[in-house]
Amino acid sequence: MYAVNIEPHVVGPKGSALENLIDVDEHYVSEMQDRALVLAEDPLRCQSLPHMTLAGWDLLELLMEQQALGSPEHFTLTRDGDKWRWINRPLGIDDSFTFGDVSTLPYGPMEYITRQSQGDFCILDQRDGNLWMDAGMVTTQADWSLDFDIGMNFFEWHAPVPLAHEKGIFTRALKFLTNIQQGKPARRLNWTMTINPRLDTSPENYHKWGPDRTTVTPENVGDKVHLRVELQSFWRLPRSNGIVFPIRCYLIKMDELVTQPIWARRLHRVIRDLPEELANYKGLSRYRATLVEWLSKLDDGSPTSAGFGA
Repeated sequence: MYAVNIEPHVVGPKGSALENLIDVDEHYVSEMQDRALVLAEDPLRCQSLPHMTLAGWDLLELLMEQQALGSPEHFTLTRDGDKWRWINRPLGIDDSFTFGDVSTLPYGPMEYITRQSQGDFCILDQRDGNLWMDAGMVTTQADWSLDFDIGMNFFEWHAPVPLAHEKGIFTRALKFLTNIQQGKPARRLNWTMTINPRLDTSPENYHKWGPDRTTVTPENVGDKVHLRVELQSFWRLPRSNGIVFPIRCYLIKMDELVTQPIWARRLHRVIRDLPEELANYKGLSRYRATLVEWLSKLDDGSPTSAGFGA
């Protein structure tokens, strides 16, 4: 069931996805190449309303600082007043620019840095007691559209989510998010399922990935069906007072997931007992029974412990 499962975004165990507050992993170069391909086909995956330029500079600073801090062997940021130099070794980038001067970069500040950062990024403007999705780089989303949601407020873009509104979840979440303080980011996890290891499951490309749901059989479940986990974090931006919402997607196929028996048992029970409304919303209905039957053979009825560790 949906919940406001928000906690402080602090550094976690070494070797985990939380070792650094902005994760750079072994898929970095391939994911950046994938983003470039998506943007070449559909430039509207990156949009920023005119009043969001300052927030874009905030995001550029945040991501450069965090990537240089967490992976100094790959990234270097040097600053002399507003004269900055950014070195990105994996992508072969070495740029000098003037912070705050859009003409000194090849793209706007948000697009420039998010073409070099894994995950999607939504920048939310805070006004009138609400949050408005007024800028974003979104190329790896789970069946929602930035082009459709741009300019919407928090309740409008969450409108399709079943059950959560009645439980007051989004009202509580908005109250929390509008009170996030600078230097105290928060995070939550979200999940769904994806057929094949495909990052871009956007409505715009539904014709490419939607039919994959009809191809799941008892024989190929382990290879085709993937658990998709999103690590979502929330950061207050210093100059614009906006909030940036990075959404980092991780995929694991069933054959890999079930190498941890506790995960196999738990996932079987979660998928089996998921309310019908949520199963439909997550797009699981067409292959849910096949997946539950496959997972049931790996569930010996043992209890699962608290937490998500192996």
